[in-house]
Amino acid sequence: MHDAAPSLRIAVLAGDGIGPEVIGPAIEVADAARSEMGGFSLVTETLDAGAALYRRTGDGFPEETFARAAAADAILLGAMGLPDVRRADGTEIAPQLDLRERLALYAGLRPVRALVGLPRPLADPRASRIDLVLVRESTEGLFAARGRTVLDGREAARDTLVITRLGSERLFHAAFRLARRRRAAGRPGAVACIDKANVLGAFAFFRGIFDEVAQEYADVPASHLYVDAAALGLVKRPWEFDVLVTENMFGDILSDLGAGLIGGMGFAPSGDVGDNHAVFQPCHGSAPDIAGTGRANPTAAILSAAMMLDWLGERRSCPACARAARLIEAATASAFADGNLLPFELGGSAGTSAITRRVLERLTRDDVRQAADERAARTGVS
Repeated sequence: MHDAAPSLRIAVLAGDGIGPEVIGPAIEVADAARSEMGGFSLVTETLDAGAALYRRTGDGFPEETFARAAAADAILLGAMGLPDVRRADGTEIAPQLDLRERLALYAGLRPVRALVGLPRPLADPRASRIDLVLVRESTEGLFAARGRTVLDGREAARDTLVITRLGSERLFHAAFRLARRRRAAGRPGAVACIDKANVLGAFAFFRGIFDEVAQEYADVPASHLYVDAAALGLVKRPWEFDVLVTENMFGDILSDLGAGLIGGMGFAPSGDVGDNHAVFQPCHGSAPDIAGTGRANPTAAILSAAMMLDWLGERRSCPACARAARLIEAATASAFADGNLLPFELGGSAGTSAITRRVLERLTRDDVRQAADERAARTGVS
């Protein structure tokens, strides 16, 4: 007797601005890949959250919405926030941060992978080999001060950096496990800890825990870099990096730098992963200035859906999910490879519909299917 194909429920938080415009194509591509691969089904539930909801109701993330999202197998998020919608303290409406904190999504995964056929800011031909992942701690660090700022009248404001042993250990284990998986796929499989241990004691503590955890992964090369040196290295030699693990604020900054290396935020997917839950979303914001124009680039959202399927493949022991993820990645790479699909943000004229159509078309090509199968085989997916 064979196990029944899993039915996976996806909570969809499309959000604000271009969020709904890019999340629709992501779901369409994910379902098309599912149809190509078989072996599982996807059931989506669209939930309302974000700045527009806050403006209408005074609550940007109702408790019932949180509960339904938390009960799903995974959460796919578009973009949250609008520049003219703020709480009384001036902060943005950010359900994505609430999800990270409340669901203990401690590992923020920010892949930075160059797509052949796109212009890049680095002229060095080796920039085509950029393929790294930044693993960002997502529940503490400087972001732990969110909502807890201490004001000394009008003279000073204090936000406290928090680094704990528990938060650091689970982050580092996630980074080293990822490095092992990447080595199986042909990458170096090395981890670098990014910190500021030469100045702040909290980061010396962070680095010390990294070194302790590294001893449990003797097969994985481990190193350290100060965050300023890491920023310099990412601009001068990004093709040499593999897995970079760091604190929340540093990760927030470096992930945008990484996106810039591969063409911009429209190509930068992400996942925030914990032991029991995960949220996947494009790294870009809601971009209300282009909402409704058809110019939004759905690539980051599509690749975020691939990350979601990959995570579900591992968590739900669903090889078909992982194969579908590889198919989306291969189709996306193929869509841009010939150099004639150029999004608006890179000076071209390809909008949301054109990019989505191209990726969907490439999903069915034999050469794309073969590339996806080969990558799946290298990572042990049967």
